[in-house]
Amino acid sequence: MLEGKNINLYLKKDGRKIVDNFSFTLQRGDRAVLIGEEGNGKSTLLKFLYDRRLVESYCECEGSVLARGRLAYLPQSLPERQGEQTLAAFFAGTEYYRNPGLLQTLGLSPEFLQSPQTLRSLSGGEKVKAQLARLLLDEPDVLLLDEPTNDLDIGALRWLETFLAQSRLPVLFISHDETLIERTANVILHLEQLVRKTQCRISVARCPYQAYLAHRRTTFDHQEQVARKQRSDYDRQMEKWRQIHDRVEHEQRAISRQDPGGGRLLKKKMHAVQSMGKRFEREKENFLALPQEEEAILTRFDEGIRLPASKTVLDVSLDCLAVGNRCLARHIRLLVAGGEHVGITGRNGVGKSTLLAHLWRLVRDRTDIVPAYMPQNYEEVLDFSQTPVRHLAENYAKDEVTRARTYMGSMRFTHEEMTGPIADLSGGQKAKILFLDMVLRGANVLLLDEPTRNFSPLSGPVVRAALARFGGTILSISHDRKYLAEVCHTVYELTEHGLRRTDAGHGPDEAG
Repeated sequence: MLEGKNINLYLKKDGRKIVDNFSFTLQRGDRAVLIGEEGNGKSTLLKFLYDRRLVESYCECEGSVLARGRLAYLPQSLPERQGEQTLAAFFAGTEYYRNPGLLQTLGLSPEFLQSPQTLRSLSGGEKVKAQLARLLLDEPDVLLLDEPTNDLDIGALRWLETFLAQSRLPVLFISHDETLIERTANVILHLEQLVRKTQCRISVARCPYQAYLAHRRTTFDHQEQVARKQRSDYDRQMEKWRQIHDRVEHEQRAISRQDPGGGRLLKKKMHAVQSMGKRFEREKENFLALPQEEEAILTRFDEGIRLPASKTVLDVSLDCLAVGNRCLARHIRLLVAGGEHVGITGRNGVGKSTLLAHLWRLVRDRTDIVPAYMPQNYEEVLDFSQTPVRHLAENYAKDEVTRARTYMGSMRFTHEEMTGPIADLSGGQKAKILFLDMVLRGANVLLLDEPTRNFSPLSGPVVRAALARFGGTILSISHDRKYLAEVCHTVYELTEHGLRRTDAGHGPDEAG
């Protein structure tokens, strides 16, 4: 069991409150998901619940946490100090041989766990699997997981869904994977930043995700309907009141001094009219508030971007896809046309990111297209010491700066977030910067490595809709099942034998 009481969290850099007097109990059987827009403080709250020392460098913290049993925490990214650890050292002291089922379902072998390979050298999915295995081998009592689905292949995602759905351990997790949330979560914790991020709200619902969204929509729609009717009725009442008030005021001015009795009556009447106006104003103070909600926002790509289907964007043949002296996959053949949206899946470590990086090197200097690249590691294309404004306004001309600020403002970046280092932004906000850069440059060929991995489940539908409408070419790596279904026209699986085309409900075919 995990209990948080009266938790308040403030960012030191600007004093912004991200958690307001929050109390919550995580009980046995709870599979609670923490949702909210990018940069709202989900990871910070999870860290605080595990160990407040993880956030004290950048947060003022109030409140208490009571934990019964051992907590296990999976961070969003591998801690720097663990990167140089070998797998053998990382798993030293664990009796992993007693749990072969766990290793098998995660696709990890005992030989892998005894390897001298460093954690830093693993693929993104392999890092997550290794950390998950290490946590679960210690048999914790409470699980706190920050983006456990990041970079997991579809097989591991399905295992994680089954594990979470069947586990009786209390679990609090953050995830971008809507399918996993829909299939596992029975408690929803929703963090919102309202009124230009000056107010924060946390809603708690003990129900499945889709039921929460449906109830929230129904509640908000009803609240808006009632609130607008109250205001409409008030406006009509006030219009009638003003007419009465103006008529009595006119009669008072026009009455003869020879009729003092009539003057007194009109004075009493005016007093009654004024009392009526004050009553209406008092009633207005008790009106139901118009509902406030934080909407997911992503800048749309220019609808004028088009590439003809007759244009060959990529025509690639690779005998061997290699890292160093190791061949990951052979006989790769890929043909991509203008306007095509291609998805690539495959098990962790098979070389998907290596392939995408190779394809980027082939297209990045071409002048017949405008290519853009979102790697798995954003630091490859973003200077984390720069400000977002500086990155987006490359020449720092006044009109470029204004344009960048306008776009970021529309995506709810605060002044501090625009002008502070990119390193201080959340993963989702960094992803938004990359998307915005593609929009501003008018890119018509997008190479995207796990494009939805850092977006909240609330942003996911908006991101997918924007990319589905994109008139250029997209080549993306993804294990996001909704993304593959809604955005991609063609999906290939990368194996050690090359690319195989996969279609829903059909077996794989050889690509190319």
